[in-house]
Amino acid sequence: MQEIVIATISKLLAANKQPNVALVKANLPQPVPMPIIIDVLARYKQNPSDFERQTLKQVKQPEQASSASQTQLDRIEAKLDKLLSLLENK
Repeated sequence: MQEIVIATISKLLAANKQPNVALVKANLPQPVPMPIIIDVLARYKQNPSDFERQTLKQVKQPEQASSASQTQLDRIEAKLDKLLSLLENK
């Protein structure tokens, strides 16, 4: 859930908006508990430059996981297609 808040704060910063609790909460794609929003926002306000550096690391990691998930999904689809073709031939 923290990743969602981090991504939202990053989007607000990219839009040159100063993040606050209300703005972050309004821009979240899904509900997140208020303590998580406050915690992540507090970390940002303590050290904005360090927060941005950490955000870049965290943004790169999900991209790699996403490509691995897509590869796995492709393999599953191929197996399903093969099973369907075998069932149709019988």
